[in-house]
Amino acid sequence: MKSWVHESIFYHIYPLGFCEAPILNNSEIQIVNRIEKIKQWIPHMKSLGINAVYLGPVFESNTHGYDTTDYYKIDKRLGSNEDFKNLCKLLHENGIRIVLDGVFNHVGRNFFAFRDIIKNKQNSKYCNWFSNINFSLESPYKDNFSYDTWEGHYELVKLNLKNPEVREHLFKAISYWIETFNIDGLRLDAANCLDINFLKDLSFYCKSKKEDFWLMGEVIHGDYNIWANENMLDSITNYECYKGIYSSLNDKNYFEINYSLNRQFGEHGIYKNLNLYNFIDNHDVTRISSILNNPNHIYLAYTMLFTMPGIPSIYYGSEYGIKGKKEKNSDLALRPSLSEITNETLNEDIFNLIAQLSKIRTSSPSLKFGIYKEIVIKNEQIVFARIHNKETILVVLNLSDKEISSFKFNIPNYGTYLVDLLDNNKEYTLINGTITLNLEPYCKKILKVC
Repeated sequence: MKSWVHESIFYHIYPLGFCEAPILNNSEIQIVNRIEKIKQWIPHMKSLGINAVYLGPVFESNTHGYDTTDYYKIDKRLGSNEDFKNLCKLLHENGIRIVLDGVFNHVGRNFFAFRDIIKNKQNSKYCNWFSNINFSLESPYKDNFSYDTWEGHYELVKLNLKNPEVREHLFKAISYWIETFNIDGLRLDAANCLDINFLKDLSFYCKSKKEDFWLMGEVIHGDYNIWANENMLDSITNYECYKGIYSSLNDKNYFEINYSLNRQFGEHGIYKNLNLYNFIDNHDVTRISSILNNPNHIYLAYTMLFTMPGIPSIYYGSEYGIKGKKEKNSDLALRPSLSEITNETLNEDIFNLIAQLSKIRTSSPSLKFGIYKEIVIKNEQIVFARIHNKETILVVLNLSDKEISSFKFNIPNYGTYLVDLLDNNKEYTLINGTITLNLEPYCKKILKVC
């Protein structure tokens, strides 16, 4: 049985940036309903064909949202719990599912249990809530103890997920989110750092609360099957293909992404039974418009994103081609406000292509559920098929700035003609299961076999 996620087109928002929240959260900050700005953006999302939204951190934190201080309160820079409840209700009324960031590997230093250790030292009842508290050493913050962190960042204190009290605290928070906000899933931050048994218990707990609850893990490297399987997570961030898409275009070498697509989803693909979360940029990496050497290639990148196996996701603002570079170890340029986006020069052609691709994908069983099959692979051209039951879709991409004449290939399932879904259903005649095309520079075609 296919879940709602197979039908989904995601829109990724980093709320603290999008809603223009203050960078620091301190005692002087008042509750302000900035999350309201997302309500204003719902018609925009729907015009793109979006039916699921992934919201970055929304719970109380000190700075960027990944240093949680209270799992039970919406960050006051964004609004109140009631404000967020109203947003979730409106999103659902508009047919948009909601996935939140679950940051369970670590918390911020102002998390109540960690503050108690700072105050009460060895006498704190929370010493076992965190990983490797050691009172014989000193932290860079001059605590008279040390502790495990996320990748050496001492403002991010690693939780001890083997502690039953910690699990109970987190699971009750998830239950609260489901019951109060009616969320549909979680993206688990730093999933590769989470205890395996914790993930198994988390999955069982979430599915017991909501049968079709979706769990997606952030994993940069490694075998995705370790974390995504019938006992744990449903999906993983597909960083392999994220890199493969832009790198193939910049290097004029479609063999790179073709290798990944075959490795993952081909006949013997190691992830062919997984529905991976696909993207070409996000809140942690340079925007696609800033990383491509040739601006014309962005249309090919989005066509690949919407036609390859897995779940397509758009990072807010990139549908207009806005730029943003990760520089000097800062992500601020990647996380602009809505007003900053709307004040930029917007590329409506990208927006229109994404809206068109969304419609094509939504109406095509092959693009949502179909197998992947390589047809032609060259340095600057790629053709692949997506096949489901009796429907066959062919995707043809030419990254060259030159026209390619008499480009000939066989199709996997016989028909009498092809229809180009990207070009007003333009028809091409098949001769004995073979098609010959003239490919314009930067050509993209989505051909349905009829």
